[in-house]
Amino acid sequence: MSEVEHRALRETMIATARRMNASGLNQGTSGNLSQRVEDGFLLTPTGMDYDTLEPEDLVLMRWDGSHEGKRAPSSEWRIHRDLLARRPEVGAVLHAHSMFCTTLACLRRGIPSFHYMVTSAGGEDIRCAPYATFGTEELSHHAVEALEGRKACLLANHGMLAMGKNLAGAFKLAVEVETLAAMYWRALQVGEPVLLDAAEMARVIEKFKTYGQQPEPKG
Repeated sequence: MSEVEHRALRETMIATARRMNASGLNQGTSGNLSQRVEDGFLLTPTGMDYDTLEPEDLVLMRWDGSHEGKRAPSSEWRIHRDLLARRPEVGAVLHAHSMFCTTLACLRRGIPSFHYMVTSAGGEDIRCAPYATFGTEELSHHAVEALEGRKACLLANHGMLAMGKNLAGAFKLAVEVETLAAMYWRALQVGEPVLLDAAEMARVIEKFKTYGQQPEPKG
């Protein structure tokens, strides 16, 4: 990657971080975002307002936990490192304290198969990882386990995680998961939603392999 491309990637990452707050996915400086690069991954710095970020503020993390740059990395760097290291298909990881996902996470409830779009996160449900103190190896371990066979999860008493091939994909999935969390929370105000069975969710997962794909233009 050239220097120009690397800087453009940093700028895209900052724009995505700002969208997290503008969209309501995140508030203040509580979330974080990572993007895979050739020699490690870029990560948002700890405690900085996204609106003030410059490309040089992003932290270049190495797989051994060391980092380069003038800023200290997010306290959740272990989660980003461990997910990117274990999931070669993932290019970006987004963590947010979104309102409805966090509400469910504080109840230690995942999102079950109340709606077929739950499969957008990779499986028949969206799990809630057990609680552990933020920034710890234990929390990272719980997150990796909850994301086995999945692209998103909740973190008990904490927030949510979403992954994608790139920044746009991670952001899109995070918005979808927060929307599902809001729907599920609202349904719970009336009663227990009727869940779709495993066979139906498996059919939806299969259909999603080609869903929304436009044919190649002719000529």
